[in-house]
Amino acid sequence: MAKVIVGMSGGVDSSVAALLLKRQGHEVVGLFMKNWEDDDTGDYCSSRQDLIDATAAADVIGIELEAVNFAAEYRERVFANFLTEYRAGRTPNPDVLCNSEIKFKAFLDHALRLGADCIATGHYAQVREFLGEWQLLKAEDGAKDQSYFLYRLDQAQLSRTLFPLGRLYKREVRKIAAAAGLANYAKKDSTGICFIGERPFREFLNRYISHAPGPILDDRGRKLGQHVGLSFYTLGQRQGLGIGGVKEKGVQRGGGAHEPWFVARKDLEKNTLRVVQGHDHPWLLSHRLQAQDVSWCAGHAPTPGAYAAKTRYRQQDAPCTLEAVAGGFALQFPEAQWAVTPGQSAVLYDGDVCLGGGVIAAVEGLPQAAAGVHTAAAAVPH
Repeated sequence: MAKVIVGMSGGVDSSVAALLLKRQGHEVVGLFMKNWEDDDTGDYCSSRQDLIDATAAADVIGIELEAVNFAAEYRERVFANFLTEYRAGRTPNPDVLCNSEIKFKAFLDHALRLGADCIATGHYAQVREFLGEWQLLKAEDGAKDQSYFLYRLDQAQLSRTLFPLGRLYKREVRKIAAAAGLANYAKKDSTGICFIGERPFREFLNRYISHAPGPILDDRGRKLGQHVGLSFYTLGQRQGLGIGGVKEKGVQRGGGAHEPWFVARKDLEKNTLRVVQGHDHPWLLSHRLQAQDVSWCAGHAPTPGAYAAKTRYRQQDAPCTLEAVAGGFALQFPEAQWAVTPGQSAVLYDGDVCLGGGVIAAVEGLPQAAAGVHTAAAAVPH
């Protein structure tokens, strides 16, 4: 049996991961990671309660629990990138970097120093060795699959990682926890960005990013209102725009003039937010993207050709064609993709195997000349 150090967050998933490994006969040690401490005395930070919950779970399971502080590494490797991306008008996904840089790098390095054979987490994903190569696979529970957030894991990390929940459904995990007497069996899943917690997002960003109000224009150049700073908006956003819209005289209710408004463009040079009406407006649709900062699980790029991809976490796999381009890769989609957002990740799949991906740098939809606006989502060159 192996010595396995399990990242325990205080939630039900990581607790059951530790429980299952202990039942399998492994030498299990729990490790609680503190990754954020700027305002851990505030109302929105749950780290203190999470540590209490992790300690209680470890006691029930019968394992030791160590607490380690990775706040300095987190600020340097994850949070600094988060701020840089937002200041540049992009929308980053810090959970991807947190996994690759903290949970499967700083944590893995720490565990190996403690003599661990491998680490484990409560992520919903699977790892297997196939033809001499370690592969990252989707979880059995498609609704909870987290392979999208793990695509940057490399061969060294995958070879040392266990995902005990990979073949379980969430409802089964809660039943196992309840039957074992774990007090967190019904604990609510954490949502959102880990260091922001439950606090209002705009309130948090206000502390770190300067903002200059500017006009909100529609696709015809009409002014609808004023934004509070481009960094506070993301493509496809519908809520919190603070605009009533523009209606033509005599338009009957039920027509397109009453459809909701969505963020479609950010003009950084003119500090202008562009919005459009209707979910399927051409400005929100893209057939092609280009990604940079690429990471492939196998350590090398897959052969160009037909695959599937996700451009955001909560979406179905979309058929696409992979092309190699300078500095990264391009994906061509036969069906237009909605609100493809620079800064987010495009993750490639071959069936259930997650191949890797990259950070979306540019998208191609409506030609920018036709739109009359220079944006952070530039067109992809062919």
